[in-house]
Amino acid sequence: MLDQADGYMTADGRQIGPVVMEMKNITLRFGGVEAIKNISFDIREGEVRAIIGPNGAGKSSMLNVISGFYVPQDGQVLYKGVQRPQMRPYQVAQQGIARTFQNIALFEGMSVLDNVMTGRLTHMKTGMFSQALWKGRAEKEETANREVAERIIDFLEIQAIRKTPVARLPYGLKKRVELARALAAEPSLLLLDEPMAGMNVEEKEDMSRFILSMNDEFGTTIALIEHDMGVVMDLSDRVVVMDYGKKIGDGTPDEVRNNQAVIDAYLGVAHDE
Repeated sequence: MLDQADGYMTADGRQIGPVVMEMKNITLRFGGVEAIKNISFDIREGEVRAIIGPNGAGKSSMLNVISGFYVPQDGQVLYKGVQRPQMRPYQVAQQGIARTFQNIALFEGMSVLDNVMTGRLTHMKTGMFSQALWKGRAEKEETANREVAERIIDFLEIQAIRKTPVARLPYGLKKRVELARALAAEPSLLLLDEPMAGMNVEEKEDMSRFILSMNDEFGTTIALIEHDMGVVMDLSDRVVVMDYGKKIGDGTPDEVRNNQAVIDAYLGVAHDE
């Protein structure tokens, strides 16, 4: 297990920093059902951190706790060393945490560019009246935010569809547009909920390349849920494994790959209560 408090250097020369997000003894209940059972793990600055597990393991629930959509009944969420109080999702976004969703959540009638621009909302300071007049500070702010959106569009290689309504795009490109919107927020922590679900091999290769490039070029810390184990093992610095709401593994890809509890969970071995 990696335990360097101040970070470490990966085998390919990337610098992983100190802990930026820590989940301590998180328990989440829905009525009498415990979706998450006393789970602790952390996310380090600059790393790609995967959360994996069979269907129904509680992975998306955990991502929803991190992003503020769910409030755990027990445990603490610490962000940059400070315990986070109960916050609404927009307040979490203002802290520099952005996300994509398992089911695509875009504005279908709007163009790709306009969808990406919505990712800049937390950076817009002028009021609605000023924006409507589009004069002075509002005009400068709009121009600056548009420049960021255009850079993200170029980075994700979707220039050719920038003015296309999202409803007309194929599934794989919609996933890329949703990634662009999240990245436009310039997050310090980016949460990706099954970014490659439903994609073919070529689309997965493209998405993997973009995730590694975001991490490398922008220094974006990434936490992702993904079912494709080949992708997880290739992309991730560390992996936390959940099963039936419990944590059954946590470590490097090699450590997780050789963890007997993880092997049993994916092979469907019966659980002792």
